[in-house]
Amino acid sequence: MNILKALNNGYNLLKSSNINSYKIDTELLLSDSLNISREKLIINFKDKINRESYRDFLFKLNRRKKKEPIAYIIKKKEFWKNNFYVNKDVLIPRPESEFIVEEALKIINKNQKKLILEIGIGSGCVITSVLKDRKNCSALGIDSCKKAIKIAKINAKLHHIENRIKILKTDVDNFNTGKYDLILSNPPYIDKHQLKYLGVCEYEPYKALNGGIDGIEVLKKVILKASQLLKTNGKLIVEIGSNQKYKVKNLLKNNNFFVNKITKDLSGHDRCLISTKKN
Repeated sequence: MNILKALNNGYNLLKSSNINSYKIDTELLLSDSLNISREKLIINFKDKINRESYRDFLFKLNRRKKKEPIAYIIKKKEFWKNNFYVNKDVLIPRPESEFIVEEALKIINKNQKKLILEIGIGSGCVITSVLKDRKNCSALGIDSCKKAIKIAKINAKLHHIENRIKILKTDVDNFNTGKYDLILSNPPYIDKHQLKYLGVCEYEPYKALNGGIDGIEVLKKVILKASQLLKTNGKLIVEIGSNQKYKVKNLLKNNNFFVNKITKDLSGHDRCLISTKKN
């Protein structure tokens, strides 16, 4: 069995299972089983595959056939130019959340020292990406999930920023420590009644997606806490649902924030809201 034959077997299996991304998924799975890059896989398509690697590849293909997300199968996901370790204990990093990183880097100059808080750190991909690009900044990340905390710490070490971040298990309601220049958050913002129609909860953690009855229950808590913990003129960057702009803007105004701007994601939906705490 060579690489080309294995790839064709994988293409056919996933395509017949109605996996639209069957080609790239097959290549990622085989690359992972062989522990080589996808580019090297394509170049060396005539190379032989040993039985153990092929069995591992078939096992992963069958998981993907059942619609399990590719990131959970290979235990990594690319985000902001870097790979992050993930498993079923954390939400899979999404391109939409890269807008939080982008806006944070616009706010913080290259040599500035800023103290940053991330509420709901999850895998740690957002704050880790910011700290990698802003070497003089330090941060604190909080999450109510013990298992997510473990993953965030793994990624902090993986990307060599563990000495500039503290990661704590706590609910947002019970956290009252420090004053921050910048607060980041990608809270759960999906209406709980819509979740059952989206199909994401079969594998991803329900708590990381469930925004309550109106989708903004956790956002309300984040905004209230940010109003207490941000320094005057400090910035809050939050990810929001595509239909939540006006509700969230009103929440911010009622909590002494000035709304700076809202950025749209690649699909043209409102996604990232940047605001400033007033005096």
